[in-house]
Amino acid sequence: MSSTPAPVIIREASRSPRSPRSPRSLREAWLALTGLSAVFLFEMLDNSILNVALPTIGRELHASTTGLQWVTGAYAVVFGGLMLAFGAVSDRFGRRRVMLVGLVLLGLASLATAFVTTPEQLIAVRVAMGVAAAMTTPGSMALAFRLFADDGLRVRAITLISTVGLVGLAIGPTVGGLVLAIAPWQVLLLVNVPIAALAFLSIRFGVAKDAAADLHRDPLDIAGAVVGTLTIVLALVAPTLFVDLGAGAWQPWTVTAAAVVGAILFVLRERSAAHPLLDLKLVAHPLVSSGLAFKAATGIATAGLGYLVTLQLQLAWGWPPALAAIGMLPQVVVLIAGGAVITPLVRRIGLERAGWMGAVTVVAGLAVYAALSRYGYVWVAVALVLVAAGMRVVGVVAGTNVMRGLPENRTTIGAALTDTSTEVASGVGIAITGTILASLFTGTIASVHWTAAQAAEFGDAVTIAGVTLTVLAGALVGWGIARSRRGAEPAPARVDA
Repeated sequence: MSSTPAPVIIREASRSPRSPRSPRSLREAWLALTGLSAVFLFEMLDNSILNVALPTIGRELHASTTGLQWVTGAYAVVFGGLMLAFGAVSDRFGRRRVMLVGLVLLGLASLATAFVTTPEQLIAVRVAMGVAAAMTTPGSMALAFRLFADDGLRVRAITLISTVGLVGLAIGPTVGGLVLAIAPWQVLLLVNVPIAALAFLSIRFGVAKDAAADLHRDPLDIAGAVVGTLTIVLALVAPTLFVDLGAGAWQPWTVTAAAVVGAILFVLRERSAAHPLLDLKLVAHPLVSSGLAFKAATGIATAGLGYLVTLQLQLAWGWPPALAAIGMLPQVVVLIAGGAVITPLVRRIGLERAGWMGAVTVVAGLAVYAALSRYGYVWVAVALVLVAAGMRVVGVVAGTNVMRGLPENRTTIGAALTDTSTEVASGVGIAITGTILASLFTGTIASVHWTAAQAAEFGDAVTIAGVTLTVLAGALVGWGIARSRRGAEPAPARVDA
């Protein structure tokens, strides 16, 4: 993107000609979009609806605190760790095929919930569901992107899919609470069975089989996949250890060091492999690298801000959980309603500019929170609105730009990259926040009555954590803007061996 303003329209993709059978409107692709939306709904709804049932699960299964943590943690770690590997598999053997297999696995794993009697069995079910999510989620965005030839329709389709998912994220806790009042907790996971069935049938009959020309047959980089998966798993486990054990313990730092070593080995492997899992030259494309930077900045901001605001409302200000939930409504409203402005915004200023403007808005929201949140809820609400608005734009636009910057036969791993960058960055945001709080706050943070000294310590921790997250997210956004200004040259139509 040049530094001077340019007339911007939603243009036809700069790729090889598409089939004349490509849908010319969202209505023509309604069946496919139904299935892809159902896939994304599962990802967004899953943990949000399950969290409200953790106390009930703990009582009925006699689970320890650590066991309950891994009920959700095992899913997140497996999901985040395997996305890149399955993205590469999908680009080789078929996005639609891998997604259909993943949906079958999701349905079977969800059905198995009815027979769970121990925490270990439930964790195993959650691991299987994490594998299914890794097989299906990147493909939902990749197939939506590949479904259309026009960038405008791509943005509208991904906006629609993400809106459905965000509605699930917003209503998940409420729906989960209502269901628990009249039904056993297993129902919250069994609901995935009809969602998986709907998605399977819609994609089976609404999405055409992958064309051989849109795939590649390079040998799978097994070593790269193993090292990459282990590195991501370690990177996702480390933040939990920092929060649970504190920065003074040796375990978090050991795992972090192992993750850094793993990342170095992964880069060395991918640079030397004849057929790398992830071609680092493609990642360096301006659209790809800037989009990933914006997604990472958003992941850091949303995770860190959500963690801090929850503690501030309920512990520092003494709000009951119901009132704290209402306090988060500005964010929820913007996330859901914001989809209506994305297409007009992109049509007016273009995909590249919309991406960096959304990312800058996220950083601005963090800065407002760091500087002003201690002066009253109105500033917290402003921060939530800014971060949510920026996140909504970045979530659609940056992901689209990443796939626009990749060859046609690498789009699924591109979608996996965006999801992985968000997952890892979210973990970093929570780790930074939790570590700063643990180092500055004396006593038990969850205690009912704080002393004046503890309240002051918490306020200082919020400011320092907010400033740290703002600087880190701002650095990523600044680097992403610099990359995007290098130009949005089209990617090759495909990469051949």
